[in-house]
Amino acid sequence: MSLQENSSNNFNWLYYALGLFFGVLTGAIITQNYIFATLGGVLGMLTAGLFLNAIVKGRKY
Repeated sequence: MSLQENSSNNFNWLYYALGLFFGVLTGAIITQNYIFATLGGVLGMLTAGLFLNAIVKGRKY
């Protein structure tokens, strides 16, 4: 029962999705190149992972 309650409050995927989207968007706008847009997406996902593991990890909801 607690597994179901815990999964309903789990929004970690949202941080990764936003990091990916805005990383690709930033890389595409700045360089206008697909390779750097992909690199921006990877860096955005890494930043989201760092944010989740360093800042949001100890937060209680």
